[in-house]
Amino acid sequence: MAAAVASVAAAGLVLAACGGGSGAASGGDKPTLTLYNAQHEDLIKLMVDGFTKDTGIKVQMRNGEDFELANQLVQEGSASPADVFLTENSPAMTLVDGKGLFATVGSEALSNVPERYTPSDKSWVGFAARATVLAYNPTQVKDAELPGSLLDLADPRWKGKVGIAAGGADFQAIVSAVLALKGEAATEQWLKGLKTNAKIYQGNGAVMRAVNSGEIAAGVIYHYYWYKDQAEAGDNSKNVKLHFFGHQDPGAFVSVSGAGVLKSSKHQDEAQQLVAFLTSEKGQKILADSDALEYPVGSGVPANPALPPLKSLDAPTLDVASLNGPQVVELMRQAGLL
Repeated sequence: MAAAVASVAAAGLVLAACGGGSGAASGGDKPTLTLYNAQHEDLIKLMVDGFTKDTGIKVQMRNGEDFELANQLVQEGSASPADVFLTENSPAMTLVDGKGLFATVGSEALSNVPERYTPSDKSWVGFAARATVLAYNPTQVKDAELPGSLLDLADPRWKGKVGIAAGGADFQAIVSAVLALKGEAATEQWLKGLKTNAKIYQGNGAVMRAVNSGEIAAGVIYHYYWYKDQAEAGDNSKNVKLHFFGHQDPGAFVSVSGAGVLKSSKHQDEAQQLVAFLTSEKGQKILADSDALEYPVGSGVPANPALPPLKSLDAPTLDVASLNGPQVVELMRQAGLL
């Protein structure tokens, strides 16, 4: 799911018109939670259905994109009907957290997830992860020619050969990792090189299809696009291989999907129960057994065996709260990528 940041205001108006009010009775004394969801709708529906089956608490989902919903929450402030917010990538969580809109996550959810997937202020918690990869066409790029670092894609030898989904929250999260690890000057230089070298596509799927067809030699995407296509017919990935950068390179960045309870929620206990369920063994198994092919991060639940183990990716260590979405958007605009 790729978020177009520019569509924030309009999307907020649309979303505000959707659904009923928060807290409508779902039967008995249990409220219905309102979930602002920017993760994949089919995956979250599976997880929410599991939660409702366990607790009897119903959940009304309002679906959108990371920054659409984050900005809507900021606009709504304490009047928001949302009880819980889920994202695909952590920069949108940081945006909401920066406005002081999250309650502290309960101890049960925090104990389910390793600290590296939780910000230091414990205002939200990770529940899924996706790995950055370079998808490449082996007829155009030999293994010996693969870049050692994501930053190498700014080199002139990649001019016209690489694709990115610059407008999406996924790629912007990757840029935020570069910024956190390498600093502003290096990020500006890298983005300047990408402006010269890269073709821009609407989403990771479009990038992978372009690599598959030979339109471009390589592209930056998240891992699960390739694995999902391979698990189906493989029509869009049969000519594509994946390069994992490893070595704690910015290109080995693992993005965290976050879950947080809104401070303004009138159903704090039930909202905390939902976040705890998402990170619990039962919730994480639903994720691992689904066809989403994303990584579970909590309760020791292993990933789908088709995926390389999360620990083997040698991702860089980052404070997930340090990923700065607004600064990334400004840098990308200055570079002419947005």
